[in-house]
Amino acid sequence: MKRTRTVTRTFEMVMGLIGSIIGIFSGSFLIFLEHFGQVHTPFLGLIAIAASILGIVSSYYVKTNEDVAGVGFIIATMFVIIGSDYINVLSAIFLIIAGISALFRK
Repeated sequence: MKRTRTVTRTFEMVMGLIGSIIGIFSGSFLIFLEHFGQVHTPFLGLIAIAASILGIVSSYYVKTNEDVAGVGFIIATMFVIIGSDYINVLSAIFLIIAGISALFRK
């Protein structure tokens, strides 16, 4: 009798949710800074927030289809980096770890 080991995807889900929540807060912070004249384009903050929402959606799909979720995490990471210069590095680290782990952990 061969034992099959099931892999739970809780790690990827938690890392994706943490990265996405941090991304939403930092994108909102960039939009907040625009009102004080520090940042010239609030559009970048909106890109970071949209990418973080993609990270939340990928966290939802990680239990059913981990390959799609992994690609979603990596795409969210790229747009989070583009959207907010250096403020969102922590969010990008969490999202890329979740994406790589979802793609390569079997």
